Amino acid sequence: QVQLVESGGGLVQAGGSLRLSCAASGSIFSISAMGWYRQAPGKQRDLVARITTRGGNIIYADSVKGRFTISRNNTKNSVYLQMNMNSLKPEDTAVYYCYARSVQADDYWGQGTQVTVSS
Repeated sequence: QVQLVESGGGLVQAGGSLRLSCAASGSIFSISAMGWYRQAPGKQRDLVARITTRGGNIIYADSVKGRFTISRNNTKNSVYLQMNMNSLKPEDTAVYYCYARSVQADDYWGQGTQVTVSS
């Protein structure tokens, strides 16, 4: 089992920046990839960004390319999502979920952190 704890959400004005953090614990040796999904009210949960724990291969959703940066710190078993300065838009408002996938293809989710971007 893998446990994920997110932090860093909040209320920010459009054009501002935020940094989300996610710390993993438990069976961390089994994690092959970590990342972030988001879910806006009335919408499905969609991938934002994902990074593999070995090799650092990264995938971004088209909607965040060039605006968000995902990174990892394997020694801290953590993954981060930097929402860059001057990049946040009201349509980025959502609950952001940290996610981890094991080598056995099991998926784990954090409790979610609210990001609200005001116009």
